[in-house]
Amino acid sequence: MSTKPPVIQEVFPYLRVKGAADAIAFYVRAFGAVEKMRLTEPSGRIGHAELQLGPVVLMLSEEYPEYGLMAPDGATTLGASIHLHVDDCDALAARLVAAGATMEMAPTDQFYGERSCRVRDPFGHQWLLGHHIEDVSTEEMQRRYDALMNAS
Repeated sequence: MSTKPPVIQEVFPYLRVKGAADAIAFYVRAFGAVEKMRLTEPSGRIGHAELQLGPVVLMLSEEYPEYGLMAPDGATTLGASIHLHVDDCDALAARLVAAGATMEMAPTDQFYGERSCRVRDPFGHQWLLGHHIEDVSTEEMQRRYDALMNAS
């Protein structure tokens, strides 16, 4: 048996939602996602769909309570946090809000050298959006973090 860890090739965020068709339409509208495929049961329930968001494939499906696969229940539980590093978080945040997302934290310059914000989509998933504003060494980041924690 090898002691070398496996090589991770890719990471695919996989979301469970209530109303997968509506979620797909939202992600297309909000992110400009392109639907790659969907598998639909005869009942209309979407068992699996794949959306292309730039270089990332986002997978999603309806919830399947009979298998213990549940969607978040809106604002009270967090389904997932996905961080997207983009060219302009302000513009993407405005686009998401216009498409029906809720701003949880407005775009703000952060101590770690990124301008970032937090939005929640209508299906209960949290999206962290950010773009680079300055190079910050790990040491400087720690100093700024310490100052921030001591100020609160």
